[in-house]
Amino acid sequence: MAASPKLPAFDPVDPLGIDDLLEPEDLAVRDTVRNWAADRVLPHIAQWYENGELPGIRELARELGSLGALGMSLDGYGCAGASAVQYGLACLELEAADSGIRSLVSVQGSLAMYAIHRFGSEEQKRTWLPRMAAGEVIGCFGLTEPDHGSDPANMRTRAKRDGGDWVLDGRKMWITNGSVAGVAVVWAQTEEGVRGFVVPADSPGFSAPEIKHKWSLRASVTSELVLDGVRLPADAVLPEVTGLRGPLSCLTHARYGIVWGAMGAARSSFEAAVRYAKTREQFGRPIGGFQLTQAKLADMAVELHKGILLAHHLGRRMDAGRLRPEQVSFGKLNNVREAIDICRTARTILGANGISLEYPVMRHATNLESVLTYEGTVEMHQLVLGKALTGLDAFR
Repeated sequence: MAASPKLPAFDPVDPLGIDDLLEPEDLAVRDTVRNWAADRVLPHIAQWYENGELPGIRELARELGSLGALGMSLDGYGCAGASAVQYGLACLELEAADSGIRSLVSVQGSLAMYAIHRFGSEEQKRTWLPRMAAGEVIGCFGLTEPDHGSDPANMRTRAKRDGGDWVLDGRKMWITNGSVAGVAVVWAQTEEGVRGFVVPADSPGFSAPEIKHKWSLRASVTSELVLDGVRLPADAVLPEVTGLRGPLSCLTHARYGIVWGAMGAARSSFEAAVRYAKTREQFGRPIGGFQLTQAKLADMAVELHKGILLAHHLGRRMDAGRLRPEQVSFGKLNNVREAIDICRTARTILGANGISLEYPVMRHATNLESVLTYEGTVEMHQLVLGKALTGLDAFR
């Protein structure tokens, strides 16, 4: 009788052996982004968050471009052409540093660049994508409005033809990268339906005042977009799409990155809780030796690694061209919700220290409050899944 193979040692960092599902190229991407974040973000992020700023964002964008992290799953035009799983791993590592850094990358690549890559003209692609992939130009994505978030079909921003030009009027709200962007992809109502426009930030009538006094995503540039009679040439419109299918498909791509990213914030908080539980002593021994603390850590680990497995599964489906928007809603709904719960539980293990910026836990928890509602609230994703499960539309 043949001897049983020797089992690998249990790895508390990777308890399910998920790394075994990854190729060497996947691990190389993950480690490259992790090392960059450890060097360029983690030493400074608490101060950036406390100050409510992201200094040197243009330099950070160029560095991320040199890593191939901007538009990394797109092909051609200077983009890396990485797999969906590799892009997801990058999102996880970036959000383990801070949600604001992952948001910078997601909006640049999965929203602004993706819109131009998928729906733009060849001239638009050649003009913008290589510079955006290199981080030389930062992009933003204007869909949400002050009075219309979950209901973009009723947006008030309008684009009207005037001779051979388009003239845009309206406002967009909660726009990541807005005040540092060199180009904005703006969605507006036209006589033929919702259309997307490539708007250079130096266009007369375009402005992007930064939003201050945030208590979440503080190390992220968030702005309002004001379009006051912005005149654009006829070729500024994205020619390959009309209707909400355009912006919603971009959001699906960005939400996929959130499925991974939320697990990065959760992992960082979980790891902080484990370290603290092994060193913090009460009643004569480390609190990690008490049953209640171990129960919390076990539950956190289960949800964390289930979420990573879910993200990996969706990534493989995306790489195979089989990922549906409803499945992305499934992932965002579950993973962001569980990530917040992990952060809150980690905070209880750290006790009073959990609210200090010396630890990452409260920063991740407050950031995730934004991630929970942007690019689709909990309720919207529940209704997407409800419709898919029942065949009945409950949105209205």
